[in-house]
Amino acid sequence: MTTAAMMTADTLPTGAAQPDASGAPTLRKRLTDWIWHIHGSVPLDPGQSPDEAFDRLDPLFRTTGTARERNGDTLTFSKRDAAAQDRMAVFSGGMLWIEAQAEGLVLRYRLLSKALLYCFLAPLLFLAFAQATVALGKLESPKIEAKKPKAKKTPAPLNPIDKALGAPAPEQPKKKGGDDDKDKKPSPTAGYVFAGIFATLYAIGRVFEARRVGALFRRSLRQG
Repeated sequence: MTTAAMMTADTLPTGAAQPDASGAPTLRKRLTDWIWHIHGSVPLDPGQSPDEAFDRLDPLFRTTGTARERNGDTLTFSKRDAAAQDRMAVFSGGMLWIEAQAEGLVLRYRLLSKALLYCFLAPLLFLAFAQATVALGKLESPKIEAKKPKAKKTPAPLNPIDKALGAPAPEQPKKKGGDDDKDKKPSPTAGYVFAGIFATLYAIGRVFEARRVGALFRRSLRQG
């Protein structure tokens, strides 16, 4: 098992909120961290020590591609190429620590998820594609109008005398195949659809993963 370098509160995993000179995270970080950070806490059972709590949580971090380091009542971890069956695979790193509160010991955690970050950014990318398609359509619209053929006159019908003599009817002008497809403007619909799909995935995943990992830690602490 690879051991990660020890990370303190000042050296969080990549992407975590960095404190300013006063020790508090900067405002910009606080406004953006919620996108891909998951925070939470789980109370320890009465009489449960930090050592016992971390021993019960240890199997979650003893997996392929996971590097972890415990320093007292704090555990930091990072993941790289996590296996699909890893129950913590969605998180790329994070920190867990135990605090003493009036009601007892509490496990707190701050986890980072690049998967959530990518799901958040994907809709913005597809919206940009859709807007670019709209702009392209506006630029091509004059060209399409200029390419449209002028209305052709309908051939006059044969008079009764010509019909009686067996003269062939005038040929109707043939339509050129594929013109309709060429005249179609680029559509932004696909971009909007994919943006909606990824936005929905992010919203559901953000709520689901926060609840799932909290339940996972709670269940691990209770077993034994």
